[in-house]
Amino acid sequence: MTDRFGDSLSRRSLLRAGGAALLAPALASPALSQAQSDVIRIGHLTPRTGFLGPLGEFAMQAAQLAVEEINAAGGIAGRKVELLSEDSVNPQTASAKAERMIQRDRVACLVGEINSASALAISQVAQREKILFINTGANSDALRGSDCKRFMFHVEAQNTMMVRACGRALLDRGLIKGRKVYALTADYAFGHDLLKQAKKYFASHDATLVGEDLIPTELTDFSPFLLKLRQAKPDLVICNLAGAQITNFLKQFSEFGLPFPVAGFGFDTALAWGAGPGNFLGTWPVIWHHQIDSPSAKKFVAAFKAKYKKPPENQGWGDYTAMKIVAQSMNELKSTESIKVVEHLESGAKFDIAKLREGYFRPWDHELMQEMFAITALPADQVKNTYDIFSSTGPLPGPGESLEVLATTRDENACTFPA
Repeated sequence: MTDRFGDSLSRRSLLRAGGAALLAPALASPALSQAQSDVIRIGHLTPRTGFLGPLGEFAMQAAQLAVEEINAAGGIAGRKVELLSEDSVNPQTASAKAERMIQRDRVACLVGEINSASALAISQVAQREKILFINTGANSDALRGSDCKRFMFHVEAQNTMMVRACGRALLDRGLIKGRKVYALTADYAFGHDLLKQAKKYFASHDATLVGEDLIPTELTDFSPFLLKLRQAKPDLVICNLAGAQITNFLKQFSEFGLPFPVAGFGFDTALAWGAGPGNFLGTWPVIWHHQIDSPSAKKFVAAFKAKYKKPPENQGWGDYTAMKIVAQSMNELKSTESIKVVEHLESGAKFDIAKLREGYFRPWDHELMQEMFAITALPADQVKNTYDIFSSTGPLPGPGESLEVLATTRDENACTFPA
């Protein structure tokens, strides 16, 4: 599977690496221990360094804001929430830190992550320890299918949803059907899975993949690949990159002056801001953006701006939303017991997620059903400030459609929860 760790790191070796971090034996009902009856701890893991670090910074800031708001509103069952934040770094480290948070710090649940391989590592620990884990940034379809876990839920959209959301906008512009496409893809679990879903979409809409390259995540000089694009002359360049890769690619693409339309099937608005007006190009899917016209979205944006002097981006939205879902659920249940929260989320409970429609988790794969958007870069002469550098479609799916039309079906991505 593309979202596993490769031949050199099996599930068994990963569990051994996590086990080395054990500081205490497993204990039941960690959130209810006598040692910390005055607080409820939530473990937050996300990349703070490397090519995903810029996104992890927004994630951490938004999670902190959410906890401050939760505590200002009375906490959870009258108890203060304490956020324990760590840099997940890589799958091995993520696993070890997740286990330490559960065993030593006695967290009530785990929230976060962006890297799909690290999310899988955390989910294995969470499932074994029967602790709720809400994934806020990892997109791999496999996490909702072959690698799904009963104690893992997904605020982030799966890759198929990202592809289909952006694909709608590209179809409307005549850039998919019958066109020649060249794909550049991040060479790790997320990118491999995204390319797999993209190829399915191309095949179903008569697009021809005329070239594809896997790009190492540490690469900063894209000139060899830009020269290949110039020679291939595609109708569309699909950028299946991740994190700071996208920002660097767009800057260099602009410097080369290539005339080909650009799009991508995975994106975060911080990367558009990093590229800047004139360098940010193309059409991209996002799960949320700071211009959404709903009362709760405006409230979140205003609070984030007041605290951090900049608007939040979509990864920040994911971690903020997950924290609010956890607090709302535990307050409604009057319990921090993970299995009770799992059953509550599986029951069809609905949540205000700072969009036009409420969201809910599908019980069979734990994917959050929600609206998405496709954004397109504004011409440089239409950009008025650093952050408002794109236009957006309306919500996808549209108002008259089921929230589930962009997501995989059971036949496409079967999930069987382990016992």
